[in-house]
Amino acid sequence: MSIVVGLLSTAEGQAALTAAVTEARERATAIAVVVTRPEEDREALESVEARLRDAGVESTVVEGTGDLADDLVRTAIESHAELIVIGLRRRSPVGKLILGSGAQRILLEAPCPVLAVKP
Repeated sequence: MSIVVGLLSTAEGQAALTAAVTEARERATAIAVVVTRPEEDREALESVEARLRDAGVESTVVEGTGDLADDLVRTAIESHAELIVIGLRRRSPVGKLILGSGAQRILLEAPCPVLAVKP
């Protein structure tokens, strides 16, 4: 079992990673970090791997296809994940009527609970 989180350099991505680390430590489980652009994200990935090592959390890197929602759900299914962690951005009053399409797909298709966090 593991916790699945995407590698995003946004504030929302960092909030998701922080929450994933907290959950992994509390549950004594590993994190699967999904990377959609491994060649472009090499420096960010190295930083995340160091952060996870420093936190004492075991991790694996999963190369994605470019569609983060699909990649997170697929990784959760393949790894029998116990949790997916995603970051949500703040929305305008009109935008609050509609959840982001990627987040909505993850919530509807996830084979396990989804923890949504805000920065």
